[in-house]
Amino acid sequence: MPYVWGVQDFEQLRVWRKAMDLVESCYAATRRFPLSERFGITQQMNRAAVSVASNIAEGAGRASNRDFARFLHIAYASACELATQGRIAQRV
Repeated sequence: MPYVWGVQDFEQLRVWRKAMDLVESCYAATRRFPLSERFGITQQMNRAAVSVASNIAEGAGRASNRDFARFLHIAYASACELATQGRIAQRV
């Protein structure tokens, strides 16, 4: 379905649905982290995952393709942040 501003619901975007799956996976993974990391890497990873989905949704609600693209870039940056945090968690 082509995107028409103000018509398509962000929940219909495949990328948003995949981002929501990412949030669930991240929360499930971080539940197994040591309690000592609850306010450290666990919280950072969960927030980054939530940020990916949130920025996609916010961008879809903006009034132009340019704004939407900007928020997709922000979502991608949050995904990169999450990937780095995952690598840190593996290493430590």
